[in-house]
Amino acid sequence: MGVLNVTPDSFSDGGKYYRQSQLSIDVVLRQAESMLLSGAGVLDVGGESTRPGAAPVTVAEEMDRVLPVIEQLNQQFDVVISLDSSQPQVIEAASKLGLGLINDVRSLSLPGALEVAAKAELPVCLMHMQGESPATMQLKPEYDNVVKDVLGFLQQQVTRCLDAGIAADQILLDPGFGFGKSLRHNLTLLNRLDQIVDLGFPVLSGTSRKTMLGQITGRDVGQRLAGSLATALLAAQKGAALIRVHDVAETVDALNVLEAVCQESWEI
Repeated sequence: MGVLNVTPDSFSDGGKYYRQSQLSIDVVLRQAESMLLSGAGVLDVGGESTRPGAAPVTVAEEMDRVLPVIEQLNQQFDVVISLDSSQPQVIEAASKLGLGLINDVRSLSLPGALEVAAKAELPVCLMHMQGESPATMQLKPEYDNVVKDVLGFLQQQVTRCLDAGIAADQILLDPGFGFGKSLRHNLTLLNRLDQIVDLGFPVLSGTSRKTMLGQITGRDVGQRLAGSLATALLAAQKGAALIRVHDVAETVDALNVLEAVCQESWEI
């Protein structure tokens, strides 16, 4: 999954697709094409930064950012388009433009979001986040047992979706690396990711360029490629079905090497 943050303030690529404070659809499309040629199978479009402390945006602003991009992506490329949004109005509008996945960091918790998602009959990705919003999620996160707590939350969200009429084979899970977690919490979840996979749903892992990698390596956000690749490989080995990344070509190469080694039957 390639990341297309069409926001001016995302933690890694904020403003990348803007010219003189205006969103440039042409620049976004060129980046999308590059990601597809590099091997991305899903493009995740987001119009609201979810970095800690990020300022909220209005529904109208989010729509203005993501809907034209989704429409153009659907017209020009054969790719699964994912919407990174929690707002029911945005989800409903995007679902009419060729959307392939609803990726919600708030796990369809906003009023009306679950009902809109069920009506759209699209796959949904349910993510764990501690705290009420990205703005406050990193204020001293605490857990009795981070793995058990995340598992319990995700199971509850699955039940909500099933009760709303969303089919089990349309549900993906995301432990939410960096969303209300300390470094220790993140590392524990990555180490035990197979336990989330054991719930029986495809798992998305998103650690690309995140703060946890900076805490480990001491490197700035633009210098975290090696750390991102390491966590991508670890997640894949633990059973993750989808890896959300900024650096598609490098990640695809690393995953291809892993797959070749794991599938090769060596003769001695």
